[in-house]
Amino acid sequence: MAKDDKGLTPMMKQFFSMKAQHPGALMLFRCGDFYETYGEDAVESAKILGITLTRRNNGGNCDSIEMAGFPHHALDTYLPKLIRAGKRVAICDQLEDPKKKREAIKGKKGLSAMDKMVKRGITELVTPGVAMSDNVLNYKENNFLAAVHFGKGSCGVSFLDISTGEFLTGEGTFDYVEKLLGNFQPKEVLFDRAKKQDFERYFGTRLCTFEMDDWVFTDQTARQKLLKHFGTKNLKGFGVDHLHNGVVAAGAILQYLEITQHTHINHITSLARIEEDKYVRMDRFTIRSLELIAPMNEDGASLLDVIDNTVTPMGGRMLRRWMVFPLKDAKPINERLDVVDYLFREPDFRECIDEQFHRIGDLERIISKVAVGRVSPREVVQLKNALMAIQPVKTACLYAKSETLKRIGEQLNLCESLRDRIEKEIQPDPPQLAAKGNVIAPGYDRQLDELRSIRDNGKQYLLEIQEKEAEQTGITSLKIGFNNVFGYYLEVRNTFKDKVPENWIRKQTLAQAERYITPELKEYEEKILGADEKILAMEGQLFMELIQDMQEFIPQIQINANLIAHLDCLLSFMKVSQQQRYVRPVVDGSEVLDIKQGRHPVIETQLPIGEQYVPNDVLLDTEHQQIMMITGPNMAGKSALLRQTALIVLLAQIGCFVPAERARIGMVDKIFTRVGASDNISLGESTFMVEMTEASNILNNVTPRSLVLFDELGRGTSTYDGISIAWAIVEYLHEHPRAQARTLFATHYHELNEMEKSFPRIRNFNVSVKEVDGKIIFLRKLEPGGSEHSFGIHVAEIAGMPRSIVKRANVILKELETDNAQVGGVGKAAVERLDQSREGVQLSFFQLDDPVLTQIRDEILGLDVNNLTPVEALNKLNDIKKILKGQ
Repeated sequence: MAKDDKGLTPMMKQFFSMKAQHPGALMLFRCGDFYETYGEDAVESAKILGITLTRRNNGGNCDSIEMAGFPHHALDTYLPKLIRAGKRVAICDQLEDPKKKREAIKGKKGLSAMDKMVKRGITELVTPGVAMSDNVLNYKENNFLAAVHFGKGSCGVSFLDISTGEFLTGEGTFDYVEKLLGNFQPKEVLFDRAKKQDFERYFGTRLCTFEMDDWVFTDQTARQKLLKHFGTKNLKGFGVDHLHNGVVAAGAILQYLEITQHTHINHITSLARIEEDKYVRMDRFTIRSLELIAPMNEDGASLLDVIDNTVTPMGGRMLRRWMVFPLKDAKPINERLDVVDYLFREPDFRECIDEQFHRIGDLERIISKVAVGRVSPREVVQLKNALMAIQPVKTACLYAKSETLKRIGEQLNLCESLRDRIEKEIQPDPPQLAAKGNVIAPGYDRQLDELRSIRDNGKQYLLEIQEKEAEQTGITSLKIGFNNVFGYYLEVRNTFKDKVPENWIRKQTLAQAERYITPELKEYEEKILGADEKILAMEGQLFMELIQDMQEFIPQIQINANLIAHLDCLLSFMKVSQQQRYVRPVVDGSEVLDIKQGRHPVIETQLPIGEQYVPNDVLLDTEHQQIMMITGPNMAGKSALLRQTALIVLLAQIGCFVPAERARIGMVDKIFTRVGASDNISLGESTFMVEMTEASNILNNVTPRSLVLFDELGRGTSTYDGISIAWAIVEYLHEHPRAQARTLFATHYHELNEMEKSFPRIRNFNVSVKEVDGKIIFLRKLEPGGSEHSFGIHVAEIAGMPRSIVKRANVILKELETDNAQVGGVGKAAVERLDQSREGVQLSFFQLDDPVLTQIRDEILGLDVNNLTPVEALNKLNDIKKILKGQ
């Protein structure tokens, strides 16, 4: 970029002055019918958007500069791509009409080149965390902006979705804040640039971030911002006054909105506290390994994919939140389950609300657009349709035999006055853009109707004037015409010249006639020629007045959106429960987890047609069977069993029915998993280090009410170390009074089965297999007792391991079993026998015990190479190829 503006064209001077306001943002500079980018911005945007990179003259004395652009009407297509690429985008628009500008300066002398330029200004700074456009937003996902404040005793965090108005804050340990960042998945995170090292140490480098000045993160600045916005004397009414660090983080968000020129934010009506003690704690490892929100494999499915049958976008967003914030209070859980139960029993009620939900649309985001003045006429009509659809929902809820539904019915606000006004004022099928006109309904404004009549019925009106004047004057040949010099005129033939009234003004004399104008004709001319412009201006003004008045209804409509979303989630639970044969769980305050014939909610939906999921029983309590030690071969279904137990608990505690014959869920306060490989491995951490870090996190935070799932702990180290650590962890979970959590521990260390003899609340189980003629069949059934061996070699064979390696592995296994080698080591005699039986395995290609290779060896050994012709050699090679093909 140029360091000074010497020799720059006026437009480029203007560009660089705007760019200096937001140097870190990519700037879209409006130039006529195009948005253009220059310099480094052009190079980046061309790469992201796939548009042509060219060059333009930068001024007489300067080099040319890179340029890339696209038509202004394609902004909604290209802007989302830039935001999804993590870019901040400054939109620089023309603030005046170029045509009017030219007319205004016409004939004026002494104006500088800059004076002649169209005024431009940055109208919006769009960032990943601050977006309102439907094209940028995912309709079933919140778009959160977060801020993190490093306080003295704790860490503050706040979340805002400007597209819905949800504003939340909380504070706690770094571990707690990291969990919240994982749950809310913000698109952008703000922090104090002086704390960059701390931020990266505790929260990593994967988040899209923006660094702000330290003065933003002060208590005084933050409180002033919040009190001014909410118009209150303190924050006690929101229940956040004591969260000093959380308040600072929330204030930083409001400061950021000001910086990015998002100042119309009266839809942000409250600041809610994130109540840690209300929700089950799950860290990001658990959310990822249980595949709650997203599958780990591209062709897989998440739990959300399976249970999300929501109709409204608000319902989809709320369900996503419920998934990562399960409840841990039996009363609200059972209230949800009661409603799901009621929906099962009352098909008329559920069909009524389901039908209306399809008409509601995204109430939450529409009313947010009203607040920022960006709502389209079509969305205003959608809002009216939503309010009309809420009426039968409200009536149905009020008459329902459910206290929860009655409360919802009482709280739903029909906003009749707003609904009726939109009905009266806006066309039933208006255009998407107010600037296109035809937005205001006929009959609403008399002056507007008159202008439309003039525009649409101009010829008829002129004919009426002509007939009236001809009748009054007796000039039978009177005609009305138009020219560009003096507009509309009355033409009188010379034979009737003496009948022309005195108040007519002569404008032109012709050979056979004369042309006149009248005050009435001139008045009408002004009306008809300016009608289109006046109509658009008047419609724009009336529409903006409506939007202004709609803002009074923001709080009521936000409450409506929340209630509809709540009901939509419960209806979704009922639908999936009906489709997949789920049953109502008993959720109580006990410490018993008793699942009969439980199934994995995701895997059962992905099985081939005709194949049934094998259900299993799981019983865990804190008195008799606290830890289930599960052994069995790989691929037998141990991991699926662990995950399905956690998912059944989670479904129950979000208020959904569960995939089982029956289930009793004693409330769980935390769900911990150490299942599968972690993303950290790609960052250079060893498998074992990742395992130990995640295991430490579990042991430091576990309580007797937690549910813990360990899968194959200790794989990343030697057998001695692995068994020792696994044993110590299980012992700690059994013995430590602060631990004693209900635990499923899947392991390939059969030595851990010995623990059952010494620890009264440990029970051995195995996922059964059946061996038939040297082959194994996975029965996937959980049975009491440990398994004798792992069938690992059989699994290798199934996976397609070369037969020679499988045979060799069996030989080695027999030698080791004969030698009865000690744990983690191999007896000396066995090593010697194995060494003798190798027969130079690594050196000789043909000593691998394979009949095909033996045949090829015999073919080659029988060749007389010295007397072999080239043709015979090729034929022999072809014979060998045939042997291989016949394998």
